[in-house]
Amino acid sequence: MTASIDAYVRLDTHPTHPSAVQAVLTGTQARVASMALEAAGWSAAATDVLVLARIDHEEPYWAADAAKRLTAEGITVEITPRLLEAIDEEWAWPNYPMPWCTRSEIREVSNQAQKIHDAIRNGHLVIHAHAHDGHTTVAVGTYLHPGGKSVYLHGEDHLRQIADTFDSPAEALVAFEKVHAAEMRPGPARLTDTERAAIAARTVFDVTTGKPEPSRPQLETVPVYLADAGDHDALLDTFLDTHGEFEKWRTWSDETTHAIHESQTLRIERVHETHPRETTWTVAAYETPVSDRIWHLTATGATPGPVLQTLLHYLAEGDGWDTAVGGPVDEKTVSAATRPLTEAGWEHSVDGRWIRWTNLTGDAGVQFDAFAAQSTNSSLATWTVWAGPNVNRATWVVQASPYTPAPLLASLAEDLAQATGTRTAPTASQGTTQPITTPSNLPQIPNQQSASRGL
Repeated sequence: MTASIDAYVRLDTHPTHPSAVQAVLTGTQARVASMALEAAGWSAAATDVLVLARIDHEEPYWAADAAKRLTAEGITVEITPRLLEAIDEEWAWPNYPMPWCTRSEIREVSNQAQKIHDAIRNGHLVIHAHAHDGHTTVAVGTYLHPGGKSVYLHGEDHLRQIADTFDSPAEALVAFEKVHAAEMRPGPARLTDTERAAIAARTVFDVTTGKPEPSRPQLETVPVYLADAGDHDALLDTFLDTHGEFEKWRTWSDETTHAIHESQTLRIERVHETHPRETTWTVAAYETPVSDRIWHLTATGATPGPVLQTLLHYLAEGDGWDTAVGGPVDEKTVSAATRPLTEAGWEHSVDGRWIRWTNLTGDAGVQFDAFAAQSTNSSLATWTVWAGPNVNRATWVVQASPYTPAPLLASLAEDLAQATGTRTAPTASQGTTQPITTPSNLPQIPNQQSASRGL
């Protein structure tokens, strides 16, 4: 006999989306029900509220299936009358291209398309390129799980299918280019209306109430390393609006934006809605669209806006990033990268494998790891640009790998030594920002497949 679980699930139609379903959870063990629903493709939209929004409009059917499974686990489930009506409704796809299929066969085709959609949305299937073949959208991508195949996709929404498979991303891209060279574009195609509607349905519910408008904050001019982070999303949007050589696309989950240079050898990744201490920017350069990375750089969410502007300006100029293939970092490279700090009189020290340049107040600096510089296959950061109490408890961090162009590093160093920015002047009611712990190494980024997704 199945043990009873103190969890109650109320299934109802979505308040705005015509076919989506919402689940409201209560009980001391509501988390058990939440985990079961999330495993079945439901998305958290608010505290103890989940949403099922699919691109095949079969949400009522799969909600009924979820209700059976939850009940079997000992969880109490209530289905509202209007959702029961939707579950019992018989309907058919107009002008369905495979009229010989039964209703259950149509549902199976749609569910396979949904699985492809979810794999892309969750980052498990990376789309390298897409095109329009005159009738529908086609694309080529690679599954990122171990041993994942590269696939040729045909169709959109509930009709998308895997039409062919390949052993490697390079083989898939070559085959795709032979057929669709004229129409081929990097990354996935624009979202369809159905996909956008599903994203909107999964968007976090607004449960806030109106509040009085706060007084306008007072700004003060400070050294650039103390400046506010500002709006990173707006910064990227402005950059893309003024540099048409970069093509923008956003993941299906709407959590990440990728900007890919027309050469497909420079990629920018911006992760939205992250904690200031986490990596939110990753830049990677490649010798060819399908080769290993030459160099990469990351920045945390609290990185000052002016510092990111300097980085993006350098990338837009293209001065050296597309030809930056060389040997291990040498004394000449280090000298060129840190010359602005030396000229500004920053303190220079050597501590074993680390060489450091620190400003006179000790709250900003650049660290060079000589060991990491010679270990080209290591995930350790060769360069660390930071500000905060010290390098190990930094407020924000930019880290770079070997082969990162010295002019780029010099531009960041010059900013650190000379540039200014603005920050909101603290008031008596405001607390201070807690420092973060600098990670000891750069985040791991897929290497072989990274050339396909942009990083």
